[in-house]
Amino acid sequence: MQGGLERGERPLARVWGVGALVQAIGDTLAARFSPCVVRGEISGFTRAASGHGYFTLKDEHGGASLRCAMFRRALSQVEFAPGEGMLVEARGTLAVYEARGELQLIVEALRPAGEGALYEQFLRLKARLEAEGVFDPTRKRPLPAFPVRIGVVTSLAAAALHDVLTALQRRAPHVEVVLAPASVQGAEAPPQLVDALASLAALHRQGTKLDAVVLCRGGGSLEDLWAFNDERVVRAVAACPVPVVCGVGHETDVTLCDFAADLRAPTPTAAAELVARDRAAALAALEGLAALLHHRVRRRLDGHAQRLDRAAARLARPGVALHEAHRGLALLSHRLAAAGERRTQRARQTLPTLAHRLARAMARGTERAEHTLSAAEGRLEALNPRRVLERGFAWLSDDAGHPLASVAEVAVGATVRGVLADGVLQLHVNGVEAAPSEAGTHKSRPALGE
Repeated sequence: MQGGLERGERPLARVWGVGALVQAIGDTLAARFSPCVVRGEISGFTRAASGHGYFTLKDEHGGASLRCAMFRRALSQVEFAPGEGMLVEARGTLAVYEARGELQLIVEALRPAGEGALYEQFLRLKARLEAEGVFDPTRKRPLPAFPVRIGVVTSLAAAALHDVLTALQRRAPHVEVVLAPASVQGAEAPPQLVDALASLAALHRQGTKLDAVVLCRGGGSLEDLWAFNDERVVRAVAACPVPVVCGVGHETDVTLCDFAADLRAPTPTAAAELVARDRAAALAALEGLAALLHHRVRRRLDGHAQRLDRAAARLARPGVALHEAHRGLALLSHRLAAAGERRTQRARQTLPTLAHRLARAMARGTERAEHTLSAAEGRLEALNPRRVLERGFAWLSDDAGHPLASVAEVAVGATVRGVLADGVLQLHVNGVEAAPSEAGTHKSRPALGE
C-alpha cells in the first residue's frame, strides 16, 4: 500500500513544534517534581525594580546550577537578606522559561539551610524572655563617658580579642582591660561564658570596680553563634551589675545577647569604640575648654586692670579729685538755690489765691457763727424768767431764798418773798389751802409754834 510502512521499516518519530515541546516538558516537570525543595548556594542575587528576585542556586561542590525566580510577594515574606554564597533551602515548583527554553525554579519560600529548627528555637526563646521583661528597654543603662576599667569576655584565640585590644589601645590607652577568657563556640561555650561574666561581677563587687563589660566574638553561621542564644548566657548578661556591650558577629548577625545587653555593637571593634571615648578627641575638647577659660579669665583680668589704672590715676592726683568734688558741690548748691527760688516763686504765685480763699472762708465762718448766735439768743430770751413775770406771774421763795414749789413747804405765819417783774413783795402767810386735786396727797403742815 502506497504511503504505508514497508516490511522491516521503523515508524517515523513525532515532529514537535518548539513551543509545544517546551510546554510539554514544563508540564511533565511540574507533574513529576512539583512541589520540591532544593538545597544550594545563592549566586548572583538581584532584586528587580518590580520587587521580584532572581538568582542562581549552585551545587555545594560547584558542579551544577539552577536558575531561580522569586516573585515580590514571596520575597517580602523572607525574614533574612539573601546574600552571595549563602546556603539555603528553596521550596517551589519547576518550570521551563519558554522564551529561552531554560529550566527554572519558581521559589515560593526560602530559608537558611540547616538553620530552620534553630531559628524557630531562637524565635520561641526570644518571645518567652521578652514576655518576662528580660529585654525591657527601661532597664538599659547608659555607658560611662570616661571609663577607667573595662572587662572583656571572649576567647583567647579569637580575632575579636585582637580587634578589641587594638581599638582600645588606639582610642584610650589609659583604660585598664580585665580579660575573662571563655570559649565562644561549641557545647562548652555557654557555661564558660556564664562563669566568665560571673567572675567579672564578683570582681566588681569585691572592690575592683568595672565601668563596663564587652562581650564579643567574630562572625559565623547561626550554629557558630548559638552559644550567645543560650538562655543561661542571656540571663547572665541581663544580671550583670555593670553595663554590657555586645559585639557578636557581623552587622547582619543578631543574637539574644544583643537584646539583653545594654548596648548592641555591629562588630567587636565597634563595641570597643562605643565603650571607650577617643582619647585624642577628649584631649582636643579639653584643650578647647582650657583655651576658652583662659580667654575669659584674661578678659576679666584686663577689665580689672583698667579699673585699677583709673583708680590709681585718681589717687596720684588728689587735687583733681578735690577740684571735681568742689565743682560737684557748686553744681549741687546752684541746683539747690534754683530749686528754692522756683519753690518761692510758685508760693508767691499761689499766695493771693490762698488769701482770697481764706478771706472767703472766714466770711462764711463768721456769717454762720452770727446766725448760730442769733438763734441761741432767741432761744435764751424765750427762756428768760423775767418775761414770765411780766405776764403777771410771781416767783415765791422763803427767807433763805429757796424757791417754793408747793404749799406743803409754807407754814401759816411764815414770811414769803414774792418777786414780781418790777420789784419784790414781803408777804405774811395767814393760811395755807391745798388745791382740791391734791388734798389727798398733801397734808397741811402745823403752824409754827403749835
